[in-house]
Amino acid sequence: MAAPNIVSVTSIYGKTRGQPLTTGPAVGVLTCASDKVLKVNSIIVSNIDTLAAAGCTVKFYDSSTATEYSLATSVSVPAQSTLVVIGKDSPIYLEESDEVRAGAQANSDLEVVVSFEELDDA
Repeated sequence: MAAPNIVSVTSIYGKTRGQPLTTGPAVGVLTCASDKVLKVNSIIVSNIDTLAAAGCTVKFYDSSTATEYSLATSVSVPAQSTLVVIGKDSPIYLEESDEVRAGAQANSDLEVVVSFEELDDA
């Protein structure tokens, strides 16, 4: 199935997702459903540890080529700080089955929040 034409969308829903990050390979944080387009407005990684910095990796997975592309690779987020990986001035679009993936170098230190718009022409 194809992504909808964003010129003729019938609905745009603003949404936000968040989750803690774990060690290991980057895992899916946000996946685009069939017949939708997601406009990712921001990806923010927060370090909730009070003492230590922690590294994060954020990737864009292009399902049409089965390829991951790095948005941030092993970027150190200082203790009690945030990293804006994508801001409103540089959005990306996810088509059907594309994903935003993220991982951490330390368990229980980092959390990710993704703000996006779901576009539909149904």
